[in-house]
Amino acid sequence: MPQLEALEIMKLVNCPETFTPDMRCIMGESPTVQGYFVLAGMNSAGLSFSGGAGKYLAEWMVYGYPSENVWELDLKRFGALQSSRTFLRHRVMEVMPLLYDLKVPRWDFQTGRQLRTSPLYDRLDAQGARWMEKHGFERPKYFVPPDKDLLALEQSKTFYKPDWFDIVESEVKCCKEAVCVIDMSSFTKFEITSTGDQALEILQYLFSNDLDVPVGHIVHTGMLNESGGYENDCSIARINKRSFFMISPTDQQVHCWSWLKKHMPKDSNLLLEDVSWKYTALNLIGPRAVDVLSELSYAPMTPDHFPSLFCKEMSVGYANGIRVMSMTHTGEPGFMLYIPIEYALHVYNEVMNVGQKYGIRNAGYYALRSLRIEKFFAFWGQDLNTCTTPLECGREFRVKLEKGMDFIGRDALLQQKQNGVYKRFTMFILDDHDTDLDLWPWWGEPIYRNGRYVGKTTSSAYSFTLERHVCLGFVHNFSEDTGEEQVVTADFINRGEYEIDIAGHRFQAKAKLYPFSSLFTHKRRKDDVELSDFHGK
Repeated sequence: MPQLEALEIMKLVNCPETFTPDMRCIMGESPTVQGYFVLAGMNSAGLSFSGGAGKYLAEWMVYGYPSENVWELDLKRFGALQSSRTFLRHRVMEVMPLLYDLKVPRWDFQTGRQLRTSPLYDRLDAQGARWMEKHGFERPKYFVPPDKDLLALEQSKTFYKPDWFDIVESEVKCCKEAVCVIDMSSFTKFEITSTGDQALEILQYLFSNDLDVPVGHIVHTGMLNESGGYENDCSIARINKRSFFMISPTDQQVHCWSWLKKHMPKDSNLLLEDVSWKYTALNLIGPRAVDVLSELSYAPMTPDHFPSLFCKEMSVGYANGIRVMSMTHTGEPGFMLYIPIEYALHVYNEVMNVGQKYGIRNAGYYALRSLRIEKFFAFWGQDLNTCTTPLECGREFRVKLEKGMDFIGRDALLQQKQNGVYKRFTMFILDDHDTDLDLWPWWGEPIYRNGRYVGKTTSSAYSFTLERHVCLGFVHNFSEDTGEEQVVTADFINRGEYEIDIAGHRFQAKAKLYPFSSLFTHKRRKDDVELSDFHGK
């Protein structure tokens, strides 16, 4: 618009403006006052946001939910911890200059940091941990070896191959061949208990999988809305007949609590408690994890004695009451340790000391991300959201439609099962992508099938096992005549030729549906691998 160059500024209006801690507006229903809706914090973009924001908020108020996924704008992504006046003052001073800045992948805010930390923070920081923040919680990205240039790594900002590539590769290799420990204390943790069967009854209604399992068993399940979409994706362990331990994503703390309180009856015999702060969580990943824990607990930890998806309170070192779970959130062998915080440092030191003979090392969330994406594991908030159903992402096995009682979302899933799905969660393995020279996929890249746009990626990572980039995303079937969405079948996915568009350059990709024959088979032929080999839940 060349005319703009000659225009004069006739009037300058200076007025107050509202900003938020993450540069995105806040909208939705208050988690503390039912029926109180918010739309604020426009970050100087109110005019451009007004139409869409007004539409979705109106839908929310009238129907109970918006027609599109707006989690990134949901008020419940924040909690009381982001309400500190000092925090807001410092963060907003950082936010304003960033509004029109180019955001490189995986950048982090610098203000308002070290607000929530694990008891192991100082210990890990001294060992080279580099940090990122999630819901105010500091989480390790990776660990810088002593011979690396720390300053250069901190200043590395690129859309290409990052400088931390070799570090994460060595951490992933250790997870595959020896044993690694990842501090995952930031996960949201709730306990639901009752005097009778009330806890089981309400959880059976709120969750899609069958939670009436023996004590000590863990169930991967979803908390669905009336449309069958994921309000939460979590794991629940039955601690005893009347008590359940629920593990959810870090940023689900406010949203999940609000959803549970909204749907749970006001029963004095039913207790919901947020115990996120009570437990430090250590993820012990790798084939030698069983050896480390066996030595520390003086108990057999082999699959025969400690089967997959099992939870048991046991001693680790001198510490009692450690909740040990046979899962790792990655598909790799290992255990999650939920440790009362006063024992955290002792258990960590014992694990590291005993693990030395097995090649143990620290690892971070970048290694975890690579492992989970190459195993086709979906994460809530990235791949799953309130508009994504279990049937659309191959998670039918986490739904028990005939568990003997109704649950929220069941009718929608029955209808979808009969009519078919209009999008499918798909894995793409890039074929002709040069990791060293080409721009990397990060997320949000367009997906093309036979030359036509069919969706976009939701997660991307380099697989050190496949030595290829792996992207996850949803494929739609748009009618060539009308553009309307049509049913997406497995055959539709398998018959297509795919490309992923990275910054205008299209790369060929192979498509895989979940579940698929394992790409990482060691002992058996691919055709013989069962579902349990790569998820088994």
